[in-house]
Amino acid sequence: MNWIDTHTHLYSHKFESDRTDMIKRALEAGVSQLFMPNIDSSSIDGMLQLEAEFPGQCLPMMGLHPCDVKENVEEELAIVREWLNKRKFWAVGEIGLDFYWDKTFVPQQYEAFREQIKLAKQYDIPIAIHSRESTRECIDVVKELHGGNLSGVFHCFSGTVAEAKEITEMGFYLGIGGVVTFKKSGLEEVMAEIPLEHIVLETDAPYLAPVPYRGKRNESAYIPLIGEKIADIKNLKIADVAAITSMNARKLFKML
Repeated sequence: MNWIDTHTHLYSHKFESDRTDMIKRALEAGVSQLFMPNIDSSSIDGMLQLEAEFPGQCLPMMGLHPCDVKENVEEELAIVREWLNKRKFWAVGEIGLDFYWDKTFVPQQYEAFREQIKLAKQYDIPIAIHSRESTRECIDVVKELHGGNLSGVFHCFSGTVAEAKEITEMGFYLGIGGVVTFKKSGLEEVMAEIPLEHIVLETDAPYLAPVPYRGKRNESAYIPLIGEKIADIKNLKIADVAAITSMNARKLFKML
């Protein structure tokens, strides 16, 4: 079976002791492509180094994470623009809004989110949206700027069934990770209601490891555990989940 991890922070310092082995474990588990969202200017070098070491397997995005939107937002956005103008990236991400950690720079978060959506439209690539405690607000911004030529994924989706339907009706995908294996996550109801054609899989490694590794460091090799849980919820064969979600990922990132 072939799997795709649509969102994994392989360059994280939490992988310093075994990064190469961790990536090889993922590849051996059948996870053939690993899409890396950028965080800010400090994560670019590590991300691009992994792309060079694992060409065609470790695939970079370019963007400024909402949690890293600070006073220097204009400087960081200038770096994002410079890189997007310089070479190919698979998406603009990870971008969006985060109202969980710190609301000091909410106006700047909105500014960065809108600016980066416009860049995605300019370069005809999708967006990877971070929407912690801000799903409604992110949907509203996407609707405002959609214009019929915007695509992407709501990474680590944690909203309601109604929000999920609203997102998929815009042509966006839901990124589902280890949280679907948690009891009382609310995602079983979403998975039961939303067709698999609107779902892509992700780990968000090193965060949010699925059961039975919950609370431990996550890694991309655990993607099949997420697929297995979705297969159970939807009463499908795991091979079908692998095939359909991987096809969805290739459509999302315009690989077809």
